[in-house]
Amino acid sequence: MALRIRLARLGGKKKPYYRLVVADSQAKRDGRFIDIVGHYDPKPDPYLLDINRELLFKWIEKGAVPTDTVASLIRADRRKKIA
Repeated sequence: MALRIRLARLGGKKKPYYRLVVADSQAKRDGRFIDIVGHYDPKPDPYLLDINRELLFKWIEKGAVPTDTVASLIRADRRKKIA
């Protein structure tokens, strides 16, 4: 079972809201997931990003691999925290 950290879409039409979830790589995008590690709302300017960093890195240590999009969000959140 390969684990991925990816976005699961919530919200209505033209009002996206995402959860950062840990899921099996073969599960559907909005299907079954193992754990929620954060939330992402792209609509406001600047966007809202809430990541539970302890939980995220716990899953990465267990072998979960973030998707490209989630990896870029993690990098952006890290830069925001440093600045």
